[in-house]
This record gives sequence, C-alpha cells and structure tokens, in this order.
Amino acid sequence: MTALPPPRSVGPETRIGWIGTGVMGRSMCGHLIAAGYRATVFNRSPEKASDLVDAGATLVRSPREVAAASDVVFTIVGFPSDVESVILGDDGVLAGANEGTVIVDMTTSKPSLAVEIARRAAEQGVHSIDAPVSGGDMGARNAALSIMIGGEAAAVQAIDPLLQLMGKTIVHQGPAGSGQHTKMVNQTLIASGMVAVCEGLLYAEKVGLDVETVLKSVSSGAAGSWSLTNLAPRMVGGDFAPGFYVEHFIKDMGIALEEAARMHLSLPGLALAHQLYQAVAAQGHAKSGTQALLLALKKLNS
Repeated sequence: MTALPPPRSVGPETRIGWIGTGVMGRSMCGHLIAAGYRATVFNRSPEKASDLVDAGATLVRSPREVAAASDVVFTIVGFPSDVESVILGDDGVLAGANEGTVIVDMTTSKPSLAVEIARRAAEQGVHSIDAPVSGGDMGARNAALSIMIGGEAAAVQAIDPLLQLMGKTIVHQGPAGSGQHTKMVNQTLIASGMVAVCEGLLYAEKVGLDVETVLKSVSSGAAGSWSLTNLAPRMVGGDFAPGFYVEHFIKDMGIALEEAARMHLSLPGLALAHQLYQAVAAQGHAKSGTQALLLALKKLNS
C-alpha cells in the first residue's frame, strides 16, 4: 500500500467540516466555532443547523460540499447506513475530500465499517479515524465527552487540539475499528446498569421511600454510576427527553451482540437489556431518552 501523505496540521486557519447537527453534534461543533474555527456544516434537516449558522457556520447542501471546503471533516449521524451514505456515497465525503484531509467519524457504528472507510480513504490519500463518544447531551454541552479512538497515530495526533475542545477523556485505542470496539464495551457496561437503576427506583417507590432521599444515600456508595447520578434524577422528575435516543441505544446494543455472536461470545445481560429496550420502543418511546426504560418496567409491573 502506498504511504499516506501526512495529515494536515491543525492551526488557526484549519477549516472544519461538520455533518450531523443533532442533540450532541450541535454542541460539539459549537465548541469548535467558539474556539475560532471556520465551519462548513450539513444536516439532512437544515433547520437543525440554524444555531450553528447563526454562530458563523456555512450551511451547504451535501457531505461532498462539506469535504471540498474542509481540512478536517467530522461526522456524527444516526446509524451505520447513514455513516456509509454520508462518507462513502456518491455525494459523500470521500467524493469531495482532498488529499491529506482527515475524516473523523464520531457516530457509534460497526467496527467493520470503520475499517472499510479507512481502507477506502487511504486509497485516495485521505486519513480516517473512528472516534465514537460517550457522555450524552450533557457531556457534549460541557465539552466533557469520553472519546474512544481508532486509526493511524499520526492523524490522531494531528487533530488532538480539536478533540480537546470537545472531550475530557481522549484515548487512542489502536488501529481502525478499535474506537468502535471500545464503544461496544462502553454500551455493554451501560446496558445492564440501566436495568439495575430502573429496578432500584421501582423498588424504592414500591416500599414508599422518598426516592430523592434514597438517591442521596446510594449514589455516592458502591452502587454509584454515571447513569444513577445523571439519569435517575431525570426519571424521578418525569423527564424522558433524549440525551441519547432509545432507538440509537438499541442500534448500539445490536451491533455489540452481532460482534459477540461473530466471536462466539455469550453476553446474556446485554441480550436481556436489548430485549427490554425493544419493548420501550414498541411502547412508543423510540425517540425518548434511554431513561425511558423506567416506563417500560413500570408497565410490566402494572
């Protein structure tokens, strides 16, 4: 394989491209604009990019146009099929990317797709990094995300100043696909934990305890977790707005289960959580936040 040209160094004149301005992407791109970077953005629903346009971003009509105007292109969309379309499609990023461009896919997607994108990108002299994130809407707003990275070390190092503006924990895990595999570990850990959080709240409510007082006791002890600290109070307050969509979590768990099956690895806890979240979606909460699992379990007990 022909050696890739070196990635472009990040500096004040670096041009940023951003594709996907949803719950998390909007805040993440906003941090880069606030730091002084010029941004070109695309979203299938243009109105969702209006805040970024107001902040100085240029809105264009396709991922290809984003790439043509950018040195580093970030993508954070919904599903692997969306990633494939916006990066590998006829009007996608690779169709417009110049040699030396760095593509950073921050979607939670299939490890195999990350490897394929890296291969296709390299054929054009373009660098590709898979960098899924964890931390939800709050992590995105507060620039406190955990960013899990797979890809070529030189490209990862080149874009580090940009990642530092969005994340608090930034770790290069290995070659292409490694970031996505790490995110599968992350989602597997969260999945069963969310079941436990909901069951604990239901127990406290059933025996007549003050649930908010209970949270004070258990959140700082051995039972403590990010979900317990950040999502349990939302559940208690009846707030099921999405920080991370149920339908996207189902997608993530499905990918992890596919990878596990490929490796002949049994993950019964993850499989159970996946089934319970399928019930959440079937009850009409696919667009709710992952804390809506509580509603499904309440219905199961009604």
